[in-house]
Amino acid sequence: MSASTIQLTPSAHTMTSVTTPDSMGQLLARFPELTTTVPKEFVHRAAVAEVLLTGWARRDDERFGVTAQWPRCHSYFTQVDGHHDPLIVAETIRQIGALLAHTEFDVPLDQKFLMWDLRLTVVPEHLKVSGAPANIDIDVTCVEVRRRGPALAKLRYETVLRRDGQVVATGGASYTCASPQAYERLRRNRPHSDRPPLALTAPVPPQHVGRTSPTDVVLSPIGEENCWQLRADTRHPVLFDHPQDHIPGMVLIEAARQAAHLLLGRESVLPVTMVSEFSRYAELDAPCLIRAEALPAEGNAPVSVLVTGEQEGEPVFSTTVLVDPVGRRLG
Repeated sequence: MSASTIQLTPSAHTMTSVTTPDSMGQLLARFPELTTTVPKEFVHRAAVAEVLLTGWARRDDERFGVTAQWPRCHSYFTQVDGHHDPLIVAETIRQIGALLAHTEFDVPLDQKFLMWDLRLTVVPEHLKVSGAPANIDIDVTCVEVRRRGPALAKLRYETVLRRDGQVVATGGASYTCASPQAYERLRRNRPHSDRPPLALTAPVPPQHVGRTSPTDVVLSPIGEENCWQLRADTRHPVLFDHPQDHIPGMVLIEAARQAAHLLLGRESVLPVTMVSEFSRYAELDAPCLIRAEALPAEGNAPVSVLVTGEQEGEPVFSTTVLVDPVGRRLG
């Protein structure tokens, strides 16, 4: 069956520019209001079920419109006190960067992406789960586009996410691109590259980090106050959607959220802002220590927690988590 590239006129929640079989192209042309996900390869997912984006359209050289849909119930991005999980915002922002790279900046699908930072702020009253999935309209502005010859070398972008016309979140991210050859050289020269991944360690109690299943816990106790070992279960179907030679950034962001949960000792924690910076790869074959400390806050201001990751004496990442000050404590 031959394939054709189609471009549909954007509707309220459907913007599509994808390569599909002729029969699918004809179907979408007949029913332009239909919503589909973008191809999973464009957002670096192996499972179609983990694709959050539903379409995109170019507005000019620097601005794009993207659409997404958040389910009411997700296997990992679970509700927090009736709100959509703020980390589904983080994953949406991450997927946007990959999508635009491949579809609008001509980055081949075999290129490697190195994420340097990811930021988000949510508006809790607009983040509440309703009686239907949340359709999200996203304004994307590319504030830095750096090329190496004709090839994209770095992209920094900012996003505004709206639901029913109201801002539900803002955020942004930046990453650099590397060819398969450059990435192989980078990874081959790392110390101890021949070591196997660490054995899976025991999790902290899931209810202490807002989880119901031990398999969703990414921290292990080590007997030190406000310090834990990162627990990377490479069999996890969401956090490790496909094989990786390092610990993904989304796992580190989740570790920051869980560390803030443990530090605050609450039944539930709703992050309203998360600012993450990544300084090096987190390797699978060495312990990664996660530390959390409370930062000064005044009055009813959000509680601020600084979470850092360290591996073999070197910093890996840092995340500042601002948490809604309201919440019952455990016990």
